[in-house]
Amino acid sequence: MPKRTTVILDDDVYEKIVRESIKRYGTTRALSKIINDLLRKSLSYKEDLVRLIYSEKTVHISEEDFEIFRRELEKRFVSR
Repeated sequence: MPKRTTVILDDDVYEKIVRESIKRYGTTRALSKIINDLLRKSLSYKEDLVRLIYSEKTVHISEEDFEIFRRELEKRFVSR
């Protein structure tokens, strides 16, 4: 069920939302749709980012590739 609320927008944000509403729907009467779409996308990105950060990360690497990586890393430390 939709909820009604008051949100105070900065002028620049309001103008961008109005432009997007006119671009997508041809009217300024779709501001709620635009704001809901933007919020959904923003929240989805944040959820995806948190999931990525806390997910288990595994890498499959051969012993040979690991040895090459280790040598390059050692060179970097020695050169400091």
